[in-house]
Amino acid sequence: MGDHMDETTEEHRGAITIDPSVLLTIARLSALGVVGVCRMADRTPRGILGIGGSGEGVRVQVTDDAVSVDLYLIMESGSNMVQVGRSVQSEVERAIREMVGMAVHEVNVHIEDVQFPCPEFPVQER
Repeated sequence: MGDHMDETTEEHRGAITIDPSVLLTIARLSALGVVGVCRMADRTPRGILGIGGSGEGVRVQVTDDAVSVDLYLIMESGSNMVQVGRSVQSEVERAIREMVGMAVHEVNVHIEDVQFPCPEFPVQER
């Protein structure tokens, strides 16, 4: 399958190719949009298997046409980290399903640190 995911349309007009970096961007922006997430952690563990990649606190792996996501986050001090983590999981899964049409196997949230105060980013609405 190479470094891209291919899906042929029902009408066989041609192929639709989605680069794994698109999944990284969708996951990152979805996570940053959740109130309580300050930013992505600076580093991501290495050792990616399968089609996917990592960058800016996100690791994505595609296996059997399903996406697995690992997010490494810095949370806002005073937020309910379990509740924020669950919201991140829901938002990332919804975004990938709706934007790309792929199944999501799992979304793992790794809380790497806490920050106070949380800087305001244009992606986050408070």
